[in-house]
Amino acid sequence: GKYSGDAPQLKGARYFPYYELKNCTNNFSEHNEIGAGGYGKVYRGLLPDGHQVAIKRAQQGSMQGGLEFKTEIELLSRVHHKNLVGLLGFCFEHGEQMLVYEYMPNGSLKESLCGKSGIHLDWKRRLRIAFGSARGLAYLHELANPPIIHRDVKSTNILLDENLTAKVADFGLCKLVSDSAKGHVSTQVKGTLGYLDPEYYMTQQLTEKSDVYSFGVVMLELITAKQPIEKGKYIVREVRTMMDKNDEEFFGLSAIVDPVIKSSSPNQASFGKFLELAMRCVEESAPDRPTMSEVVKEIEAILQNDGINTSSTSTSSSAMDFGIPKGRNLYDALTRKDGAD
Repeated sequence: GKYSGDAPQLKGARYFPYYELKNCTNNFSEHNEIGAGGYGKVYRGLLPDGHQVAIKRAQQGSMQGGLEFKTEIELLSRVHHKNLVGLLGFCFEHGEQMLVYEYMPNGSLKESLCGKSGIHLDWKRRLRIAFGSARGLAYLHELANPPIIHRDVKSTNILLDENLTAKVADFGLCKLVSDSAKGHVSTQVKGTLGYLDPEYYMTQQLTEKSDVYSFGVVMLELITAKQPIEKGKYIVREVRTMMDKNDEEFFGLSAIVDPVIKSSSPNQASFGKFLELAMRCVEESAPDRPTMSEVVKEIEAILQNDGINTSSTSTSSSAMDFGIPKGRNLYDALTRKDGAD
């Protein structure tokens, strides 16, 4: 490609020649395909040194300009945290744009919750996964320089390594927070229906609190193992309607709590605190939601009360217009009140 001579020189991320990525994926064979999204496909590759990697290959329509791609790589190669999927390198030649990431052998949280991975996630594991992914997001919001808003937090973007440590993925399509004093970025709406912050959808003003909303939906998914929108029912509304703080068994949610959790008999007080935190994350109004670092502290406290060691290792859709009048709440308009199929 015409930009390959101008490939960024980066600490930490190396340049992979095209032929090496072609060889290690067996010519991008279907057999090695492990994911696909609006941007293109993801392949598993085996490097000559025996390391497994995940290679994200942009399709022709979603290529960035050379400068944009370079900026993204420079940004990603500066972001290092144990709860974020690490960028190993990139390829920028033969008209290709590819990013090379560490490979996550245990797939996504979504796959485990819907029983596809065969990994048994009991309550303690779920708490650890919530804790780890919250730490990754808090790092992006508060310690990355410049700060990063993910914009597409969901269970398919939380990956699990060999120790079931949660790592947040796909923040490459994230939005840099401009240095404006307002603290929000006005932008086309990006995200995934069900996780999308209704306030961000209405105002198109992106803040870190939009990620907090999406994370709250993931917390509800950890409790129920249900998709955010299932059979016309929206998880946030379902939980809000059924929740009963006086009910000693799962706070009125017994009918929708994942049976796997029931069988691991969680401490009801810790379950209640986790649920209550999730519901604060999905408050309609962004100022009423906690920050991600507050979420981290609260989940850490829940883990410690349960005697769980907190130090142990343990795809982005394009901008959307859902065709909903801007004056109405996104999910009121989308899901039918009666929950009919």
